[in-house]
Amino acid sequence: MVKPVLEIEVVYAGVNHQVLRSVSMPEGITVRAAVLASGIGADFPELNLDECPLGIFGKAITDARVIEAGDRIEIYRPLLADPKEVRRLRAAKAAEAKARNS
Repeated sequence: MVKPVLEIEVVYAGVNHQVLRSVSMPEGITVRAAVLASGIGADFPELNLDECPLGIFGKAITDARVIEAGDRIEIYRPLLADPKEVRRLRAAKAAEAKARNS
């Protein structure tokens, strides 16, 4: 018996190039498998699709999640800096400036 086919989108926004690809995938496939099968890796050879974080409509998900019809799988770029560390450094700099002006 043939598995039903689901229509989904796979998106990635690189620094200079963005791709939104509509693809048909068999029901029961995981999001990671769908991303790998989408062929989007050919547009971004520098991207490691086996390890990059994924999300659906802005919400982070696990690799084991099974796709649903209409999903928009988003491939996220790795963070260049830890947001918590950046906030900590900014707060320390502001406290230092405040102490100098007092």
